[in-house]
Formats: sequence, structure tokens, C-alpha cells
Amino acid sequence: MNAQKCLEILREIKDVSFATVDEKGLPQIRIIDVMIVEDEKLYFCTARGKDFYRQLVRDDHVAISAMNTKWQMVRLSGTADKLEDQKYWIDRIFEENSSMNSVYPDDSRYVLEAFCIQNGEVEFFDLGQEPIVRESFGIGKEEAKEAGFYITNDCIQCGVCEKVCPQKCIKEYKIDQTHCLHCGLCQEKCPAGVVKRKGE
Repeated sequence: MNAQKCLEILREIKDVSFATVDEKGLPQIRIIDVMIVEDEKLYFCTARGKDFYRQLVRDDHVAISAMNTKWQMVRLSGTADKLEDQKYWIDRIFEENSSMNSVYPDDSRYVLEAFCIQNGEVEFFDLGQEPIVRESFGIGKEEAKEAGFYITNDCIQCGVCEKVCPQKCIKEYKIDQTHCLHCGLCQEKCPAGVVKRKGE
């Protein structure tokens, strides 16, 4: 798996959840179509009259989440940049998404504005495998943030974490991050308090 393949899964799903915050700082979420994916970039559009548009213009941070029928989840967080040459991008979006022509016929399409997410972080989470698979990737200028848990060198090697791990991804007092749920059960049950959350 890589960042491009993750974005392609979002494109295949197409109707995905986009989250922003409103003027009061409250979360807002809606279903938006992923219109184009290429070169580790995701393109979408919305109409200038919509709250979604105003929220994007005020604060360009956005989060996207979707799951396919194979129980593969992709989560993307990043910044949404309004594109230059809007006519080119709207026309291209309509060429690659023919159903848009009946929603916005003729020149009414130009009430839409095109955006691109080219910097951010994408996470892939596959619940359709045993053990589960989890991977993160940076796109553009962003790097994937460290997440999950690790066992410090102060480990007393009691084996409790290995026994309680739901995915059995702890071996020889090391956590295999690719299969970790990030549930934190190992940290809660560690009698020595040596399981730590990354980044803290």
C-alpha cells in the first residue's frame, strides 16, 4: 500500500465523508464526491453558496473518511487549496464525472469551485484481514505522524501485554505497528507502566 493507492480507494468509493469546522468551531460533516485522483493529489468541488465552501475558505483544514465493501478504511487529513484556472478544473471534473452534467447543466457548473488536497496525511486501515493492517503515509510536504504505542527499555518482561493484545501483535516485548489497533489495552494492563503512547 502507498499514499496514491489509498487516494485511489477514496476515488473508487467516490461518495465520502468530508469534515470541516464552522464559524463557531463546531464540527460539520457531509458527503462529497471525490472527482479526480492523480499524483498523490485529491480533487473535489463545491458550490460557492454552500456552507461547506464558506468553511473551506475560512479554514482550509479538512478531514475525509470512507470505508469500502472489503472493510478497508482510508482517512485523509490535510489542507484544501482552491485551484487557479477554475474553468479548466471544473470542465475537467465534468469530463471525468459525467453524472455532474445533469446536476449542474450547461454553464451553471461554473457556480462550483475546485479544490485540491496535496499536503496532508493518509491512513489505511484494513479490518478485512487477520491480523488487521494499519499504515500511514505523508503526502506532499507532510510526513506521517507517529501514532500508537511502544514498550520502553524499562520493560520487566512479564508478558502481560502479549497476552492481552487483541491482534497478538506484541512479540518479544515489541509492538508490530502494522497490525496494532492503537486500542491502548497493553498500556492499561502493563503492571510496570512502561508502555507509552507515541508523541507523548
